[in-house]
This record gives sequence, C-alpha cells and structure tokens, in this order.
Amino acid sequence: MTKCSLLIAAASCFIVFAPAANGRSAYDGSWDLVFVTQKGTCDSSYSFTVDVTNGFVTHPNLVRFRGYVAKSGAVRASVTVQDKYATGAGKLFATSGQGIWSGHSGTARCSGYWTARRN
Repeated sequence: MTKCSLLIAAASCFIVFAPAANGRSAYDGSWDLVFVTQKGTCDSSYSFTVDVTNGFVTHPNLVRFRGYVAKSGAVRASVTVQDKYATGAGKLFATSGQGIWSGHSGTARCSGYWTARRN
C-alpha cells in the first residue's frame, strides 16, 4: 500500500471514541478533510470527503476504525488499515474543524494536522 494509505487511515482521526449515538448530531453531514504531514516520510497532504451520521463518521474505504464526534465537537480517533495505524484529536465547529494526527506504517512514523470544512 502507498504512504497515502496512512493518511487515509489518519482521516478517521475525525472521529472520537464514545458510546453509541442517540439520534441526530449537530455535526451530521458531509465534511471535506485535508491531512497535512509535518513530520515523517508520508505524502505531504491528502484530502477526501467523509459523512457523519448520528455522530458516527463513515467512508467506504475506511472500515477498521472506531470513533464518534462528541456533542461538544471534540474528536479523537484510532484506525488501522492493514499494517498502518493512526490516531488523532481535534475539534469541530459549525462549519469547520481542526486537529492533529500521528501514525506509523511499518517503521516509518508520521504526524501532522488536519482541517475539516462542512459541505
């Protein structure tokens, strides 16, 4: 897999560990994400769109992650894609968000920040 797979994995940093959601979340909808690598040998940036439904984030290619967007907008997440792993944290607001991420692919370590914009 390519280095950008790590950034795809990091994309799930947009979600937070939490109990099951009860009903619609203030953050539900489509969000454009951009991940920027500040340290490490991962691709310099990667972007794509995710959907939030009832506080849970979904993306058709991200199947092994756990997380949830808290009512406060606080986010924290963890994801594994084959031999790649990433975690992150941040905050969502009404139409935007930001946070940090870090991860590894084999022995390569990478970290950076992410931004989000509601569609």
